[in-house]
Amino acid sequence: MKIGYKLSTEGFGPQELVRQAVAAEEAGFDFVESSDHFHPWLESQGHSASTWVLLPTIAAKTQRVGLVTGVTCPSFRYHPAVVAQSAATLQILSEGRFTLGVGAGERLNEHVVGTTFPTIRKRHQAFREALEIIRLLWQGGYRSYEGAHLQIDDARIFDLPERLPDICVAVSGSASLRIANELGDGLFAIEPKAELVAGFTGAGPRYAEIPLAWAPDADTAVQAVLEKNRFILTGGWKVLSELPNPVNFEAASQTVTKEDVTAQFACGPDVEEHVRVAQQFVDAGFDHLVTQNAGPDPDGFLEFFANELGDRLRALTPTTR
Repeated sequence: MKIGYKLSTEGFGPQELVRQAVAAEEAGFDFVESSDHFHPWLESQGHSASTWVLLPTIAAKTQRVGLVTGVTCPSFRYHPAVVAQSAATLQILSEGRFTLGVGAGERLNEHVVGTTFPTIRKRHQAFREALEIIRLLWQGGYRSYEGAHLQIDDARIFDLPERLPDICVAVSGSASLRIANELGDGLFAIEPKAELVAGFTGAGPRYAEIPLAWAPDADTAVQAVLEKNRFILTGGWKVLSELPNPVNFEAASQTVTKEDVTAQFACGPDVEEHVRVAQQFVDAGFDHLVTQNAGPDPDGFLEFFANELGDRLRALTPTTR
């Protein structure tokens, strides 16, 4: 079992995120995962640093911790040729510590460049083409590709790592799962759905984000979620992928209650509660757990992980399969 620390590019400024990544390595985490957004989910979060600037900086300041994008959309705001080049460079700079997490994107981030953000069917078509382009360029040599949505013309990546990064595909249903099986090395998910893991035919890592909120008391943790992370509870991925701006998420999440938070998040200082929430994902078959701490005190959570939570999470095994 590998345990990661979620770097919230929406919740903290870039210098603080680098500091947290270094502290996460010292606390014993196996990897750090950085969200890749242009906008925060909520205005109250107040930040949106570039993960493609952050992760190379973190690579230079750490020694062993893995680096993961969680996740990058390679088909709208970025062109897949640029993602392929950036990922190859980061794999070299980090000496093989990088994993490219990818997904079909959210309107929140992808509409900003002025292109149409299409229906989910066309998003998946473009996503598939983007991954095919990345795989093609990573073969080396000059490459061309003519898709319905994306093209490359005589493109070559000159600096390729000895070992290519894993590509881990974000999945939420059968359509994205098919793409993961055809073009991914591993998968990403945010829900403890055993059918997603069972439907994945690859042998690579299975990442899941675990909703935790550490604080010295449960009420403080719940209030922190309500203030800056209640967007997670607005109705699932169909909602999260479609709203265009933080103001829309502010409005959509106004009715989220304390009971909604405690039904999904482990809140407070009780290690058993955090283990209980994580166990659901282990039972579903995930083997890379990303601790997504929505509490107000990152350093308190890192200390809690180092002293109490880390060993408990690593020792988890499935109880139902």
